[in-house]
Amino acid sequence: MAENFLGNYKSCVSARATDKEILKGAQDGGIVTQLFAYALETGIIDGAIVAGPSDEPWKPRPMVAMTKDDLLKSRGTRYNLCPSVSFIKEATRSYGLDKVGIVGVPCQVQAVRKGQLYPAGLRDVPDAIALVVGIFCMENFTYQSIQQLVEDHAGVKLESVKKMEIGKGKFTVKTERGAEIALPLKVTHKYNQPGDHVCLDYVAEWADVSTGSVGSPDGWSTVFVRTKKGEDVWAKAMAAGCFETKPIEQVKPGLELVTKLATEKITKNRKTLEERASFGVGKGLRNPYL
Repeated sequence: MAENFLGNYKSCVSARATDKEILKGAQDGGIVTQLFAYALETGIIDGAIVAGPSDEPWKPRPMVAMTKDDLLKSRGTRYNLCPSVSFIKEATRSYGLDKVGIVGVPCQVQAVRKGQLYPAGLRDVPDAIALVVGIFCMENFTYQSIQQLVEDHAGVKLESVKKMEIGKGKFTVKTERGAEIALPLKVTHKYNQPGDHVCLDYVAEWADVSTGSVGSPDGWSTVFVRTKKGEDVWAKAMAAGCFETKPIEQVKPGLELVTKLATEKITKNRKTLEERASFGVGKGLRNPYL
């Protein structure tokens, strides 16, 4: 039997938000922003921990979004590290939130779940986590690496960038003036953070809902609904008209590409873990507690 690299899930669709304001600045289908906006509006969450803007261009900082306007400020993907998990206690204690949403890449989602299982230092926090949304991730970068890629390789000042994308074998930088510079992904590899090489999750398996552009047409996102909680929130959001969807089987490139990339990431990183295990660093196994 073939190994499942997509994790357990209850349903999978290709989707995009119906809110035109959200879509206008979305990375792809606006799934995270729309889902959190609905959850805020209906009281499913009191606030969401997201990667918001900072004083430096394209450098994210964790922020607690408590309104749709807050969420709109955090739209789009910033391909560098944002310590969102460190903000969970801040959200519950400084902001006094009882129901917290959080979005993160697979390693961050795993950290949240571990915190729920073993809440040392996270007193009262596990029960406050109301909705966990995950984002597909093959690789991530430090802020300094993004500066190098954009300014040195693409020849563009960070403050003039409108959007960055990774897809179809390219790292693409789009400027406010309409220029588009595409770098081969092989250029980015030496800038990957070390943790990218040991992560065994591409699709955020432990989220309530996980999403990414891979598998869906341009302007749409692939969405995995994974847990009972995720299923409940997604069904209510659908009933409220928040998303339009297509069966994943009816879109191209579909789950075949998602599976291919997940398999490539996990297979390659297992080899790295096995090499490390051979000289006593780690065991090269997935976390048995998750």
